Amino acid sequence: MEKRKLSFWQIWNMSFGFLGIQFGFALQGGFMSRIFQTLGAGKEDIPLLWIAAPLTGLLVQPIIGYMSDRTWSVKWGRRRPYFLIGAILSSIALFLVPNSPALWVAAGFLWILDASINISMEPFRALVADKLPESQRSYGFVVQTLIIGIGTWIASNLPWMVSQLGVSNVAESGVVPMSVKVAFAIGAFVFLASILYTVFTTDEYPPENMEEFEREKVKKNNFIPDILNNIGSMPLTMKKLGIIQFFSWFAFFTMWSLANPALTEHVYRSPAPIETDYNMQDLAQKDAFVVANTKFQESSNLVGSSMGIYGLSSMAFALLLTLYTSKRNINRKYVHMFSLIAGGAGFLLMNTASPESLKYCFVLIGISWGSILSMPYAMLSSSVDPKKMGVIMGIFNMFIVIPQIMAALGGINYVSSLIGEEAINAMTVAGVSLIIAGLCNLLITNKKAIRYQEEI
Repeated sequence: MEKRKLSFWQIWNMSFGFLGIQFGFALQGGFMSRIFQTLGAGKEDIPLLWIAAPLTGLLVQPIIGYMSDRTWSVKWGRRRPYFLIGAILSSIALFLVPNSPALWVAAGFLWILDASINISMEPFRALVADKLPESQRSYGFVVQTLIIGIGTWIASNLPWMVSQLGVSNVAESGVVPMSVKVAFAIGAFVFLASILYTVFTTDEYPPENMEEFEREKVKKNNFIPDILNNIGSMPLTMKKLGIIQFFSWFAFFTMWSLANPALTEHVYRSPAPIETDYNMQDLAQKDAFVVANTKFQESSNLVGSSMGIYGLSSMAFALLLTLYTSKRNINRKYVHMFSLIAGGAGFLLMNTASPESLKYCFVLIGISWGSILSMPYAMLSSSVDPKKMGVIMGIFNMFIVIPQIMAALGGINYVSSLIGEEAINAMTVAGVSLIIAGLCNLLITNKKAIRYQEEI
């Protein structure tokens, strides 16, 4: 099927739902560890509590990709039903997470939240490849990244913003502050509203041959053998991209799970107080705990705001790429390589950062984030069968979630402990991992993946 080129606003409409998805991911990534610490988790326990996120991605994304490849509704299309289902579930989970009465409840809600976000997210990746001709793939994924950057920056600053409006940032021991609860409620609304916008402003191409589509849908109804077959036959370029993804996502999972304890302790000198270290029956000791906890909550807001900078810089980076790729082709390989190395440098510089200079570290990290959300998918979509785009994108997610599972099961704690006991060592590990990911781009040799050319 000959796909027509779309205008900027048509691509914007089809990608706008990612604003809500990124609200969900940014609130989860920026503040879930804070919620865990508030509910009593030690910093060494946090990576394992985060295991819900990659495990649900590993299970959900290939299934949703497989199902969406075999879905067609004249009214709702192929990918949009999954956007909507995931949005409804995610919005409910976002509202409930900060109201968790205990640590195990919060961990359980994280499972539900991440699974729901993944239901919406995977079809969005496939939609870009479904809708756009190959010459616009880089452009499409970069516009998507621009919207993700906007969502990351706003959502990461929400607790700080609402506290500036007078919402309390102080709470009793074991209770999440109202500023965080209000921020998550806003995120729930934005998630659903932005997905609805895309659902009602975007249509989809029907299968090229409806009779063949129906036959294939009936014939290929065995999920596990089909997934295993697609894994076994994945293109060489996809495997090489998988290596890059492995080190990239090990780094970012380390940031999401441990940046708050690392930076509140190392940069802001306000680590989370441990209640058992205080005699809560003694009024002076109880007051000291409240003061320490308030400082931790305030510094956590500042860490979240600093993390939001990586969304802002990824947005600026994506905007530059959008302007460039709207008229020209780019060398995806070298753009991605240098972007990842820049992010690695940002993590390493956190060792010497002050509260004032921390934002510059996240500017560099944002450049790598902007590239991670666009370049691998643009390279992959030029290397695979378009009829299998949904399931391939779901399988490609394995290279995202496996390193996160390894990190959660002790990989971060083990590797960072080789350097020392300080929490900031986790950010050093993230930096080295991201630089390795950048250098692995030298493995990519497929010319079509590196740079789309009309004559290919």
